[in-house]
Amino acid sequence: AERPSTALADRLEKELGRRPLYLKADLRDIETLRAAAAKAAEAHGDITVLVNNAALDDRHAVEDVTVEFWDNNLAINLRPHFFTAQAVAPGMKRAGGGSIINFTSTSYLINHPDMPAYTAAKAGILGLTKGLAGKLGQDRIRVNAVAPGWVITERQRELWVTDEGLAAHVAKQCIKDVMQPDDMVGTVLFLASDASRMLTAQMLIVDGGFL
Repeated sequence: AERPSTALADRLEKELGRRPLYLKADLRDIETLRAAAAKAAEAHGDITVLVNNAALDDRHAVEDVTVEFWDNNLAINLRPHFFTAQAVAPGMKRAGGGSIINFTSTSYLINHPDMPAYTAAKAGILGLTKGLAGKLGQDRIRVNAVAPGWVITERQRELWVTDEGLAAHVAKQCIKDVMQPDDMVGTVLFLASDASRMLTAQMLIVDGGFL
């Protein structure tokens, strides 16, 4: 992730004249995660928008899952979402409010058979989102979830996409287009902005109408 992240920072600096802050952190290490959040706040002031978009969707069979695999899966796909929110919530309160956007997935809604540990974590994100929204709303902090359908990233193409599988999936969507990462941008900007100031504890599904 470091190389594409640095490349993105380079490109944005060239295009916009300002360099985004890139901080490398292992999300499984909570103290490192907290330190990164503190550095970001030190550089830019209290964080008022948090997008939790970490995920590792390795396929796995039920019989192959070990305790170590299960724990590592949740340490990437669920646990950081809570601790990043915990880290930024005081600053959002000082700022008079904020927006936390947790990425989940539609995979747990479609009975996906090949990654039960992952879908368990993604289902947990919705519960976490609602619990945080109930607690933090009193400080004008909104917490929502975004559930993408099958977004065709580089990783998806390298590991799992086949022409036949993708065509079959798109055929079940109301909108017959292949979903791209950029298709998530508008939803995130909406949830980050005051246009959604009364929207919290919700999950927005962005899947081209697959569900």
